Amino acid sequence: MEPTRITEDRLIAIQDELSAREPIFHRPEFGASRAALESMTATEFWEVGASGHRYSRAYVLDILEDRYANPMDEVWKTGDFFCQEIAPDTYLLTYTLFQESSVTRRATLWRRSPAGWKIVYHQGTIVQSP
Repeated sequence: MEPTRITEDRLIAIQDELSAREPIFHRPEFGASRAALESMTATEFWEVGASGHRYSRAYVLDILEDRYANPMDEVWKTGDFFCQEIAPDTYLLTYTLFQESSVTRRATLWRRSPAGWKIVYHQGTIVQSP
């Protein structure tokens, strides 16, 4: 039932670079300030949350500002990474996120720009128990 997803050899270095940035917005080493979060997202960024709701860039950044002001101690693990080139300098990175209370499939659309990597789109989908 599941598709075979093996990243092409030519994309392994990009997959490694992007997977080090996931889960997005939860890597303080890439910045936790509003300015840092703005610089890592494209101006047209938007997200579909695990709830299925759509969120604007401004809304996500507001939530993240609050989250960084009141950090929670959670252990998250990632795995099952797959990288696919969508267009020149644009890549889809998918992976599984294991949280304490849930498992989600994640997809992030990344664009390489002169200023560095920019997140264009992100989605999370809850994995339902069988």
